[in-house]
Amino acid sequence: QVQLAESGGGSVQAGGSLRLSCAASGYKNSRACMGWFRQAPGKEREGVAFIYSGSGRTSYDDSVKGRFTISQDNANLTVSLQMNGLKSEDTAVYYCAAVWVLGNLCEVRSGVAFDYWGQGTQVTVSA
Repeated sequence: QVQLAESGGGSVQAGGSLRLSCAASGYKNSRACMGWFRQAPGKEREGVAFIYSGSGRTSYDDSVKGRFTISQDNANLTVSLQMNGLKSEDTAVYYCAAVWVLGNLCEVRSGVAFDYWGQGTQVTVSA
C-alpha cells in the first residue's frame, strides 16, 4: 500500500521561505509522477509542481515558476518543494500525491488523475 506523508508546513511572512517534504513508502517502481497540490479556502485544489521520478523532469504552474522548486531523492523516496518568495496567495493546504503514468503525462496542465494522496500540511503566509 502506497503511503505519502507531508511535513514542513507552517507560518511565514511574505517574502519568506518554507520547504515541504513528502516521504513515500510502499512502492519500488521508479516511474512515478509525484506532485504537489494546494487548496486554499473556498477554492478548488490545483496542481503546483510535478516531477517524474524516472527522468527528474519537472513541471510548474505559472503562478509559482521561478519561486518554487520541486526535487526528489529516489534513494529515500522523498519529494521536496522548496518555496521561496512566498506570497499571501500561496496560503493553502499543500498535498503530496503520486500516480504511475507515462512521463509525458506528468505535466501540471495534463489533467492526470492522481491515485495516492498525503494528509496535507498547512502553509500560511502573512502579508
